[in-house]
Amino acid sequence: MTIAFTFPGQGSQTVGMGKELADTFPEARAVFEEVDAALGQSLTKIMWEGPADELTLTANTQPALMAVSLATMRVLEAKGVDLSKAASFVAGHSLGEYSALAAAGSLSIADAARLLRIRGDAMQKAVPVGQGAMAALLGLDFDQAMEVAQEAAQGEVCQAANDNATGQVVVSGHKAAVERACEIAKGKGARRAVLLPVSAPFHCSLMQPAADAMAKALAEVEIKAPVVPLVANVLAAPITDPEEIRTRLVEQVTGTVRWRESVTWMADNGVTTLVEVGTGKVLSGMVRRIVKSLEGVAINTAEDIDALVARLEGVES
Repeated sequence: MTIAFTFPGQGSQTVGMGKELADTFPEARAVFEEVDAALGQSLTKIMWEGPADELTLTANTQPALMAVSLATMRVLEAKGVDLSKAASFVAGHSLGEYSALAAAGSLSIADAARLLRIRGDAMQKAVPVGQGAMAALLGLDFDQAMEVAQEAAQGEVCQAANDNATGQVVVSGHKAAVERACEIAKGKGARRAVLLPVSAPFHCSLMQPAADAMAKALAEVEIKAPVVPLVANVLAAPITDPEEIRTRLVEQVTGTVRWRESVTWMADNGVTTLVEVGTGKVLSGMVRRIVKSLEGVAINTAEDIDALVARLEGVES
């Protein structure tokens, strides 16, 4: 069993996430306290009590998902899991890339929380509400979705934002262009083409103001080499150099999340199991649709943590 640890992105959030970990493990509770202190706000109150629409605000969702992932990692570490020995790579979907870097010792938890708050705020403010949109095109491959986006643009922005899995591509851009893409996609054989309930058009050129904000914020933060390589969203290839990490995190704001290619690359380079650390099962649920031989495991609960620790101990022995 060769493992990559993966970290979820926006859409995996749910009210109550992380509460069981905090109640059960002091290591997890310490992470949540550290995030609250870094943000100068009780983010955990929103995470555990809601309301859901406040948790769903991008500026809250991003650091909240990171906090749950890192709380889970700290519990795994307390139970003897050394990421540098247990995993060959880390990867994260969009904001999950920050979680991956914090897990691998490249960013501090406090810096990751502050960066994600800045990122969420900047992404929300980059495009006035109602002017942008995102849509999932189901049943088209990436090249077909790219053609649809180009045809739909008509002088506006419409780009492939997330290449999530085989037959699941998300496009992003101006609302009218994305709506055109949905109609064009249906005409080209898409099984479904649906607008997503998101507050801004992420991962397209309309996010350039947010990319500029992240370039400034990242320039002021210490980034160390991760203990295992990060398979970067915009490259679908591994990187370890701190300055390249800084550059790719800026590019990621406007660039395509090449998740399908990232997972395929890891499988081609010996990974047999993707362990999704944090909340939800989005990434582990997509694994077999990308590479049939890969196993996806979601680590959400105390029982999940114990099961993974037992598996890893079995491998080592």
